[in-house]
Amino acid sequence: MDNHNHQDFPSYDAIIVGAGFSGMYMLYRLRERGLSVRVFEKGAGVGGAWYWSRYPGARCDSESHTYNFTFSETLYEEWSWRSRYPTQPEILEYLNFVADRLQLREDIELETEIRAAHFDEEITQWRVYLQDGRQLICKYFITAVGCLSAHAKNIPKIPGYSQYKGESYHTGTWPHHEVDFHGKKVGIIGNGSSGIQSLPVIAETAAEVYSFQRTPQYAIPAQNHPYTEEEINEYKANRLDTRKKMFQSHTGYPFFSRPISALEENQFKRQEIYETAWKKGGFEISATYNDLLINETSNETLSQFVRDKIKQVVKDQSLAEKLLPTYPIATKRLVLDTNYYESFNLPHVHFVDVKSAPITQFSEKGICTTGREYPLDMVVFATGYDGMTGPLLTMDIKGRGGESLKEKWEHGANVSTYLGVATNLFPNMFMITGPQSPSVATNMPTSIEQHVDWIDRFIAYIEAEGIEMVEANAQQEETWRIHCEEVYRQTLYSKTPSWYSGANVEGKPEAFLIYLGGLGQYGKILENCATSEYSGFDQHSSITKSM
Repeated sequence: MDNHNHQDFPSYDAIIVGAGFSGMYMLYRLRERGLSVRVFEKGAGVGGAWYWSRYPGARCDSESHTYNFTFSETLYEEWSWRSRYPTQPEILEYLNFVADRLQLREDIELETEIRAAHFDEEITQWRVYLQDGRQLICKYFITAVGCLSAHAKNIPKIPGYSQYKGESYHTGTWPHHEVDFHGKKVGIIGNGSSGIQSLPVIAETAAEVYSFQRTPQYAIPAQNHPYTEEEINEYKANRLDTRKKMFQSHTGYPFFSRPISALEENQFKRQEIYETAWKKGGFEISATYNDLLINETSNETLSQFVRDKIKQVVKDQSLAEKLLPTYPIATKRLVLDTNYYESFNLPHVHFVDVKSAPITQFSEKGICTTGREYPLDMVVFATGYDGMTGPLLTMDIKGRGGESLKEKWEHGANVSTYLGVATNLFPNMFMITGPQSPSVATNMPTSIEQHVDWIDRFIAYIEAEGIEMVEANAQQEETWRIHCEEVYRQTLYSKTPSWYSGANVEGKPEAFLIYLGGLGQYGKILENCATSEYSGFDQHSSITKSM
């Protein structure tokens, strides 16, 4: 710890890590409140995950008019989305529009990485250390790093990678130049969202595509289309109603599950409901019945419906069988696709089952499985991220008594937060959509607005009451951790290993770090905390500091 007088360093009320949706909105809110704020962003532009994720076919799986800020009528009116599901370049364009329209750039430092943040108990301030050697002081340290950060990308440890002579890319840190697949043999490892979105686009020009898959996924058609003028006018006119539904719903989308079990409907009517949702496209299919994520028999009716659809699309039935998922649908994040299953009807697109013949190593020429060697000009790692905790643990964060966040959370089961926004021993530190909040089980911008508004309100309370330091109460934190675990155990998510629980990262202890009680319910819990004067937090005012 540096013992220099803290007056030697630039000082801010708040320092925010990351300039994506959450960092930009947090900056806007605190600056409106009159606080001095600085945002640090590793990328050379704003946008967070959308700055980095430029892989072929990168597109959002939330409908565009819900995947934006809803707090501002001006922003909503002035921006028009071009299609139902926006592409990465369009989302990045939107976030740049927001940065300009709200005049945020003057308080954002790009291409600047935070190496460490240590809480200094003598001055009850955070000392923040930048990669370039600078040191700063702040009262509030706020992480807006997202749940999936490019800096916590997951590349599986496959022997021999360094001897491979071809090109290789990770979908999370795709180069900013055009990658040419023309006439090349391309291997795609992984078939989550980025693998499923990129495969059809890569297949358009590649000579051969090999999809290395361990666990087949359920993909739902996006049924994407350009918006008409009428559709744009309609969603803009409905902003307040849409926003209200998003904040009350379970998932942060403006729709609710039908209040009926899948088993209460006769099978013909049920098929009809599923068929309508399938043709409409998007995630609403998982809200057709209210027990799809808690009742295995109900879930199986939808799982089987989608498996039947895959068999209808993929012409080679023995290949179709290999593409059929067996886990309960929607217990891994559902993927929206455009021509994914159709691509397997093309003669140059191949399925490689690495469950039955695992990848053993890279060779100079390509990838070897226990079955054979696949010569490849290019390998695309669509293997996702070290999610939930990974983005936070890339920094050296130390709280009271030199407690390291990395050590506190070292074992997955030990990860504990209070409401997903704060953690004991780390005073005045707030996490936007942190572990054990609804986060990635919801529409992210809705969760982000909910968190930022709440943190902003809490900081206003702290400032008004002359409080110097707030910290999540250890007992309340443990109670919240147990509650999150209990809710999880009541759902079918507990039956399925996934990146939600860190199963995609070799050696990472598995722990499910999402609150599954629903965004609407979680909003009520946040409200109760606020109206009880933040009773889940230990609060220290300046007067008691020397005690």
